[in-house]
Amino acid sequence: MRKALRWLLALVVLIGSAGTAGAATAAEPKAVDIKDRLLSVPGMSLIEEKPYTGYRFFVLNYTQPVDHRRPSKGTFQQRITVLHKDVSRPTVFYTGGYNVSTNPSRREPTQIVDGNQVSMEYRYFTPSRPQPADWSKLDIWQAASDQHRIFEALKPIYSKNWISTGGSKGGMTATYYERFYPRDMDGVVAYVAPNDVVNREDSAYDRFFARVGTEECRARLNGVQREALVRRAPLKEKYEAYAAENGYTFDTIGSLDRAYEAVVLDYVWGFWQYSTLKDCADIPADAKNATDDEIWNSVDTISGFSFYTDQGLAPYTPYYYQAGTQLGAPTIHFPHIERKYIRYGYQPPRNFVPRDIDMRFQPWAMRDVDNWVKRNARQMLFVYGENDPWGAEPFRLGHGARDSYVLTAPGMNHGANVAGLVPEEKALATARILDWAGVAPAAVQENPSAARPLATFDAKLDKRDVQREPALRP
Repeated sequence: MRKALRWLLALVVLIGSAGTAGAATAAEPKAVDIKDRLLSVPGMSLIEEKPYTGYRFFVLNYTQPVDHRRPSKGTFQQRITVLHKDVSRPTVFYTGGYNVSTNPSRREPTQIVDGNQVSMEYRYFTPSRPQPADWSKLDIWQAASDQHRIFEALKPIYSKNWISTGGSKGGMTATYYERFYPRDMDGVVAYVAPNDVVNREDSAYDRFFARVGTEECRARLNGVQREALVRRAPLKEKYEAYAAENGYTFDTIGSLDRAYEAVVLDYVWGFWQYSTLKDCADIPADAKNATDDEIWNSVDTISGFSFYTDQGLAPYTPYYYQAGTQLGAPTIHFPHIERKYIRYGYQPPRNFVPRDIDMRFQPWAMRDVDNWVKRNARQMLFVYGENDPWGAEPFRLGHGARDSYVLTAPGMNHGANVAGLVPEEKALATARILDWAGVAPAAVQENPSAARPLATFDAKLDKRDVQREPALRP
């Protein structure tokens, strides 16, 4: 009897224990997959997920209002990507200011802080363009408001520190975002960001081209550029055949002749934007005695004869629209070329945008940003390349700036980065980025010269080289 009673009590205890354990298990919250968390954001939809070791990479659409001042007046789908590492890590908000890449990549600040990366396609770059397109809604405030809404949507998921970044037009974009929404980011890293405060005053570019590189290199480049205009007639015949073979047209710029001169006048600028001093060895040393093919090939390699065709310009209509309405565009002179050889000079952005799109320049837009940066910059880093033409008119800091820096990488072009700075400045910049992101190790806090990127360099994931694009657009 006692034996039976002990067995019964044991069975009751066992059942009770199992029930308690089951209840405890049920009470534990189930981990939610990051994809489900992202897709739970109102207006967020998945385009695709691509695998990458150590990360999750998502290409997404996010519903944005065409006009942030009147959000009820229509929406469009804006592409973004998320390179997810861990919600416990900081997040870098990147935009190049143009189309977004749909392949996994990691920008320099993302490697430095070993974090997540959110990348945004700039509004009106296809497919992130409203249909029909109201071009008056393409301005720096509307684009900054796109970023602000994305940040607000994702901050509950990525709750640690955020740093915005971008190169060239992307560096400009990061700066404008900070100007309009200064409480969003914990730091800004703007690479090679032009700052054309007064659109009509561009003498800084002429001074730049008079001293960049070496006299020998400048002479080679100037010689080829001049010779391409001297030989306009035979090389235009080659251009006409090239255009016919590829189905290129010239309605936007107005004529093949205008396009030809625009490509040639981009040549010297394009070289310094994308090449380095050692590449001068590839430039014909004696342009006058070079063959037509040698002149053509050198100009085509650097400037690209396809660019000022309708087909080449179309993807960049949003950029040229902004250059002609707010950003400004450089104009330079060519003292090494006789005036009789130059018919049009540097053409304005208006010539590169279809005429059915209205454009009016707003000279106050860049003055406002420039004044704000000088007076209010907080935790902002600007990095420039010594030999980059776009750095001729940089952002500068005023007395009101705090914990902000303008640094120049010696000998570097439009691909300048923190890694290319002199050692002391490289360590300083790295330490500040780590601190802004909230992940500076104790050793770095005590000794900034010990600062190093937290993530190991990945040749596939990390993009250190400047993407080769047409000259005269940042």
